[in-house]
Amino acid sequence: MTALLLIAVALGIDNLAVSIGIGVSGVRGALRLRVALVFGLFEAGMPVVGMLAGHATASALGGTARWTGGGLLVAVGGYQVVQWYRERRVADDSIPPEGTVSPTTVSPGTRDWGTWRLLVSGLALSVDNLIVGFALGAYHVTLATAAVVIALVSVTMSLAGLELGAKLGTAFGERGELAGGLVLAAVGILMAAGFF
Repeated sequence: MTALLLIAVALGIDNLAVSIGIGVSGVRGALRLRVALVFGLFEAGMPVVGMLAGHATASALGGTARWTGGGLLVAVGGYQVVQWYRERRVADDSIPPEGTVSPTTVSPGTRDWGTWRLLVSGLALSVDNLIVGFALGAYHVTLATAAVVIALVSVTMSLAGLELGAKLGTAFGERGELAGGLVLAAVGILMAAGFF
């Protein structure tokens, strides 16, 4: 059980980092639930798939898993940076002349994360877990035990990352989404380089 807990924490570190990046953009109750569900399901599901798929599939992915996951995170982070830049341009273009009242707008940093971005991030973070799943088979851990432990640790670390990110987002103000995108891209680069 100790080995399984250590593996779950190791798998959850990248979730923590990405959740900080998401949280910097602003956190709402619904976002917390979606992050917990998506990250928890992907983190728990991929090792189970790896355990079921066996050695051939896990070996075929090999080192490409970290490159694929890292590339997806860089893409999501880059998209977030581009969106922040576009919103800033729109906000700058819509500044009313002096003495007029501006319409109410949503701050760029508080825009909610769409489901597709969460799904891509969850997939990116869990691609390498297929190989971990095969390794878990060597520990003679049941599928249910592995899935529950990994999901609980992943959800806990993801929610902690969201809260930490939200506190940092308050400090960053309207640049929160930019900072979040940069964090996601950095995690993707580190993942591809083998640090996660």
